[in-house]
Formats: sequence, structure tokens, C-alpha cells
Amino acid sequence: MFSFFKKKPKPVETPAVEPQTSQADLVPPAASEAVAAQPPLAQASQTPAPLAPQPVVVSEQSDNAAPNKKLSWTERLKAGLSKTRNKLGKSLAGLFGGGKIDEDLYEELETVLLTADMGMDATMHLLKDVRERVSLKGLKDGSELKGALKDSLNELIHPLEQPLDVSGKKPFVIMMAGVNGAGKTTSIGKLAKYYQQQGKSVLLAAGDTFRAAAREQLMAWGERNNVTVIAQQGGDAAAVCYDAIQAATARGIDIVLADTAGRLPTQLHLMEEIKKVKRVIQKALPDAPHEVILVLDANIGQNAISQVKVFDDALGLTGLILTKLDGTAKGGVIAAIAKQRPIPLRFVGVGESIDDLRPFNSKDYVDALFD
Repeated sequence: MFSFFKKKPKPVETPAVEPQTSQADLVPPAASEAVAAQPPLAQASQTPAPLAPQPVVVSEQSDNAAPNKKLSWTERLKAGLSKTRNKLGKSLAGLFGGGKIDEDLYEELETVLLTADMGMDATMHLLKDVRERVSLKGLKDGSELKGALKDSLNELIHPLEQPLDVSGKKPFVIMMAGVNGAGKTTSIGKLAKYYQQQGKSVLLAAGDTFRAAAREQLMAWGERNNVTVIAQQGGDAAAVCYDAIQAATARGIDIVLADTAGRLPTQLHLMEEIKKVKRVIQKALPDAPHEVILVLDANIGQNAISQVKVFDDALGLTGLILTKLDGTAKGGVIAAIAKQRPIPLRFVGVGESIDDLRPFNSKDYVDALFD
């Protein structure tokens, strides 16, 4: 009988996981100053079981192990653009097959470029430029069009290739904006890792105080990267960003990544709120924000242009991040952005891995698109 009752305490192992999985427990229900007192990892280390970070680290390594060993960034970019390339390739195969260059061929090329979501303005620009190259070089065969089109496209989008320089300001404040679901919070976590690998200290401001669990999501990224997160359980996003800049200044932090609530460009009252966030950041640090980045989802295609225009008019964008290129056949939207609103494309994302967000390179993009 006694041995029978001794087996009952063993199922108690399962509740031990609960405090580890609850990110809300990592943030005290006080003001942002209380959260800033310790990095999330330092708080997490006080829990009795040290197993919480382990699954995250293991999964991160397992996700990255194969790509890092087998594929370079250029190869991963090519793999990420496979849907767009396949869409273009099937259509362009006939054009580059060696037929005569005539008006019918140009009409087919126009259709192909529009299908790849390059937009009317960019398509007309590319067609005109390709015609001039064909005339100048005396090209006569359709197979020679590929090189002319690649050169023309690279020339169009190359001005977007402007790597972000975070030197000269400390802290360097980056304000992030975008609609819900674009990948803004995830991009912040990846940027934190990117700059940490360069030896920079990073602080995150959980300024998305509207979306459910946005604060907890950013706290998880902070714990994953061992980065301090300034957060509140509710309240004003501008106040969170203000506190974060004050804390970064006091601690000598290199980079502040300020999250903001996702909003549609048609929600005028919310656009006014994000303007307020920028004004408050300027009060905390007169020359900040030093970079205002809009995060775009590549899957939305031409709708990205309207988002860029509205957010640029409201905030004065200095950079863009284009995410989820691996999940869409609309990668040609970069050409549309270059033609209509050529704001520097700082980073592109081609996967879920923490290392799948890299600075934009126009030549790599064009090569991955056609080859």
C-alpha cells in the first residue's frame, strides 16, 4: 500500500513548465521604469528551472544549421525569390528563346513585367530603356534581351541600395512603423540580433501598446537576444519610447529600436497618433529619430506603394524593410517602389530564421530573380 501512494507525487513535473512559458510574468505590473531595471534574461535567470531558454536556443540553431552550412546568403536569396523567378521564368522563356526582336515581343515583355507586379510606371520605364539598349547595341535576337533587361532593372533599383549607417549618434534611434501583420515586431528582433553581431548594444522599446500580446512578443525577442526591453502593460506608446531613450542615454546604449502599433494608412486618427510618437521621441532626443523605417509585406504587391506614400507623407520615411519575399511571386514590387517612391530599401527578409534579414543588394536581387 505504501508503495502505491508514493507514485502520486511524480505527475507534479508538468506544472513546472507553466512559469517558464508565461512571458507576462517577466514584466512587473508597474511603470516602464520598473521594467527597465533588469534585462528580461536577468529576470528569467532567477526562475528555479533553467530549461526555459533551452528550447528557444536549440530550435534557433536547428533552424539555422542547414542554411548556414549549405547555403550562402545569395543562395538563400535566390531560394527565397523562387516563386517570383519561376513566375517570370515561365513567361520569359519564350521571349529569350531566340526569336526576332519586334513589337510583338515587346508587348509580351510588357505583360510579363506587369504580371510580376512591377507596376505600370516601372514597366513602361523598363520597356523604354530596353528599347534604347537594343537600338544602341544593335541587338537583333530575343536571347540577347535577357542581359539588356537585367542591366535596365539593376540600374532602376540600384539607388535603393543604401546600407543603414548607425555610426555618429549614440543612442541611434530607429523608429519602426507598419501595418498589422507586416512582420514589424519580428523584424525588430532580427535587427537586434544583426546589430549585436556587429558588437553594438541594443535596447528595445515596446511601443505597440494596442495589439494583444505585442509586448510579450517583444519581451520574448529581448530574452532570446539578451536585450533589455522597456515596456508598460498599457498606456501611451509615446511615453514608452520616451522612457526607452532616456534609459538608453543613461546606460550608453548604441541603438534603440522603437516598436509602434500597427495601423492601416486609411486610419487617419491612428496616423495622427504615430505622428505624436515621433514628436515625443524628438523631445527625448532633439535629433531623433535618426531613422524611420516602414516594414512592408511583399505579399501585398502594389498595395505596398500606397502604404509607402501615406507613411512617408506622415512621418518622413528614411528607409524600408521588405519581408516575406520567400512567400510571394510579387517580388517585382521593388521595381515599382524604385520608380514611384525611391526610399532606401535597408533590409529584405527571405525566411523565418533569425539570420534571414539582410541588407538589400540590387545586383544579388536581380541575379536571384533571373538566374
